[in-house]
Amino acid sequence: ACSPTDLSELLKEGTKESHDRAENTQFVKDFLKGRIKKELFKLATVALYFTYSALEEEMDRNKDNPVFAPLYFPLELHRREALIKDMEYFYGEDWKEKIQCSEATKHYVDRIHHVGQHEPELLVAHAYTRYMGDLSGGQILKKIAQRALKLPSTEEGIQFYMFENISNAQQFKQLYRARMNALDLGKNTKERIVEEANRAFELNMQVFNELEKVGLSLTEEAQDGGVPVHDGKGDIRKCPYYADKLGGMTGAGCPYHAAMSLAKQPIVQLILAAWVAVAAGAAAWYIM
Repeated sequence: ACSPTDLSELLKEGTKESHDRAENTQFVKDFLKGRIKKELFKLATVALYFTYSALEEEMDRNKDNPVFAPLYFPLELHRREALIKDMEYFYGEDWKEKIQCSEATKHYVDRIHHVGQHEPELLVAHAYTRYMGDLSGGQILKKIAQRALKLPSTEEGIQFYMFENISNAQQFKQLYRARMNALDLGKNTKERIVEEANRAFELNMQVFNELEKVGLSLTEEAQDGGVPVHDGKGDIRKCPYYADKLGGMTGAGCPYHAAMSLAKQPIVQLILAAWVAVAAGAAAWYIM
């Protein structure tokens, strides 16, 4: 049971508006639809690498500081090594020579370093918004990226999303929130942490907006992550669900086309819209 004065509850209530703004950035909306360019995904991974390198450097620095120590889970949470694997996959062994920290990412990184070195109690806000998001909506984005970009089923390129040392994400998040609520913090400090969490959201949104601008200059076609849609005309063997392979049905036409026709019905569209809204809400936990 949580109290309204618990830090986890204060963060949940105090960042609702930032959640809404984050999930409504164009970059996020396109990502959720599976319309993500591979080059843009690579640049987003670069931004994550610099962000988590800074965050985990400051977490290591404050691992014995009582204002943060209970939230230090390097084995379970740290992402830098996973991101290095993703960089090697996308850029090759000489990846360090091919990447650079963008302007918006540098602002984010600079803020994390300032907090870690001068206001370590605020590091809680950055760790909370990042890792709890990775364990929630980040898992939705993992599946979207893997499908849309046709990444290997062996999970190269999405190691960032893989938490091999966490067997139950929901239970771990409960543990993390309980540890956070047990921190010996005064009312004023809790309010400052909530304020910093909103600042973290804003810094993330600046990175998203920067990526969106870069995406407009890319010539690569956006990936839609779908399968070829048969229009119900012509050679039915071009249908991805060729009728002969589905039991020799006669007169049934293309089942995929039938499904697409059904999807055009208002009630079905309403259900699909509701599902997308739920997915967007969950993904907001990651996108911050």
